[in-house]
Amino acid sequence: MGFADQRFNVNLSILFTELPLLERPAAAAAAGFTAVELWWPWTETPTPERSELDALKKAIEDAGVRLTGLNFYAGQLPGPDRGALSVPGAESERFRANIDVAIAFAQSLGCTTFNALYGNRVDGADPAEQDALALENLTLAARAAARVGGTILIEALNRPESPKCPIVSAPKAIEIVDKVNEATGLGNAKFLMDLYHLSMNGEDLPSVIERYAAKTGHVQIADNPGRGAPGTGSLPLEELLDQLRKAGYDGWVGLEYKAGDRPSAESFGWLPREARAAR
Repeated sequence: MGFADQRFNVNLSILFTELPLLERPAAAAAAGFTAVELWWPWTETPTPERSELDALKKAIEDAGVRLTGLNFYAGQLPGPDRGALSVPGAESERFRANIDVAIAFAQSLGCTTFNALYGNRVDGADPAEQDALALENLTLAARAAARVGGTILIEALNRPESPKCPIVSAPKAIEIVDKVNEATGLGNAKFLMDLYHLSMNGEDLPSVIERYAAKTGHVQIADNPGRGAPGTGSLPLEELLDQLRKAGYDGWVGLEYKAGDRPSAESFGWLPREARAAR
């Protein structure tokens, strides 16, 4: 086993960002990849103009790559925000307005996997009220996704980089997953296991995999320290992905790392070109 046995996609919101958004799908294809994922690209609005949606759809189709994952609207990301769905007021309303838009756009490209970032704690807001709002919004999103056979993902971030986010451990993310599934009865909420974030939290990664692989709907990787490409830090990513495969996970592995000072296309030397196209 090893990297060559995985199904990788490229996150176009953190890689190829030296290029305009509409040029990134073709750049990923030129690097040998056939699948991509995205954070919500329009950070200012949950409901962009139809022309903008159509232009991105065309860029993905023209590149011949498959969209395999999309974030719901999450505020300023990258930036100070870590999601919108637990934030009272306008941000929560933006999340709700985005649900059907994001699902329709993704479905038009054959994508049915949606990352629902929880959001930060807000000064002056009751954490219990934020959590109740989050569950309400996640339930809405899960039910909407279920209508297209879709899955919503709950991601654990890391405390050093996201100190205001309450979802900063695998057990906490799993707790939210279970609450959403209990509320809907649909079972389409899953864990997004980001090995970089979990390692930044100091979690025992082999144990996390052993305990939660069955509830995992997506995996993302970057090395640590530095959030760079595999091999730039000290995480045994090849071994961890092998363990995930042996535990039954056969889904996508998102490349959500920083290329550093070099062009993104030069950051894939760790992965033979013949292993980049999804099988």
